[in-house]
Amino acid sequence: MFQRIALAFSLSLLASTALGADGPLQIYVSKAEQSLTVYDGDQVIATSKVSTGKPGHTTPSGIFSILEKRKYHESNLYSNAPMPFMQRLTWSGIALHEGKVPNHPASHGCVRLPNGFAKTLFSMTERGAHVIITDAPVAPRPVSHAKLFTPRLPVDDGGLLSDVELRPGRLETGLKPVEVAMNAVTPRTGAETKLTIEEPPPLRILITRRTQRDMAFDVQRLLNQLGFDAGIPDGLLGSRTISAIREFKEKNTIEKDGEILSKPFLAALYAQAGEDHPPMGQLMIRQKFAPLFSAPIDIEEPEKALGTHFIEASDVDRFKRTADWHGVTLEDHLTSSTQTRLGITIPADDPALFTAEAALSRIVIPDDLRARIETMLSDGSSITISDTGIGPETGDGTDFITVTRAKPRA
Repeated sequence: MFQRIALAFSLSLLASTALGADGPLQIYVSKAEQSLTVYDGDQVIATSKVSTGKPGHTTPSGIFSILEKRKYHESNLYSNAPMPFMQRLTWSGIALHEGKVPNHPASHGCVRLPNGFAKTLFSMTERGAHVIITDAPVAPRPVSHAKLFTPRLPVDDGGLLSDVELRPGRLETGLKPVEVAMNAVTPRTGAETKLTIEEPPPLRILITRRTQRDMAFDVQRLLNQLGFDAGIPDGLLGSRTISAIREFKEKNTIEKDGEILSKPFLAALYAQAGEDHPPMGQLMIRQKFAPLFSAPIDIEEPEKALGTHFIEASDVDRFKRTADWHGVTLEDHLTSSTQTRLGITIPADDPALFTAEAALSRIVIPDDLRARIETMLSDGSSITISDTGIGPETGDGTDFITVTRAKPRA
């Protein structure tokens, strides 16, 4: 009886502490230790034992967000099994929920939480809170780097994004930018001037390598700019685009080879368009579980892997131009075929060398793109850095979901 009272008191205390937390909460799950830890920055708010996926139904590792919350839910996959206090992490069926928690992995892939704690955790979180699942336990730490975004006040100078090519995530996406309300008329002497800023929802930023579709989009844009009809830029190498590429190659006596987007072709195209070289990276933005825009960036020393890193902002103050960042580096093994496809010859095998700071130091973001992002920054905005780009779990109604893979055992 005493144990039951003590547990109830402990859970109640943890809940009240977390609900009064200053910043966005992060949830870390360790499959090796069958444990869950809730952090506010780098401070532990709550802990619990859990039960993850049993052999054959392994819980995926990676970076997730809470997509949906339901106090009562039934499984669509396993005979309508009850899933109280369900917090969905993927639309393919992975979630946090109340269930039996033995001292070993026993679920079909979800993360089971003990009775009582599932309800407590449900009361702590909001949709969009990040959940990091790993094998060995990891913990967030302060991250400081000159290339992290610095919040700033929005300005209406007509100059932002004048030189950067932005691609809308969807044509129908119409999210409002930060709104600034100011007195249009100069106030009388002694009157108070008030500046009100509507804080935008947190940004989800993915920094990764460019795909062939990203490159094709740029090729279409540049060909059209130079007078070759490549059609409406959509990133697809259709007959119209291929015809324009061939016309450009013939006009510039570029030797034919088996590769449509060959290095000599790209070098000549970018040079004629007055651009230095093809960018190696892509920055993508989501907000409120929907694509917002993406833009090319550069990655120095592209033959080196970036590694997989997650960094989140808290205590964002755009008046003081300050923010606290906490992050973690995750194990993410790339197969030899993936490394070849991405042009990587030096994998991120040593976590002491391939840190979040080391990755940030190699990322080059145009000033006008950086300015746009910094005016939209708010508490809970996050950055994911990954070599492998958008995975199959990222889609309608999600943030960027990054599934990581452990190195195979020898």
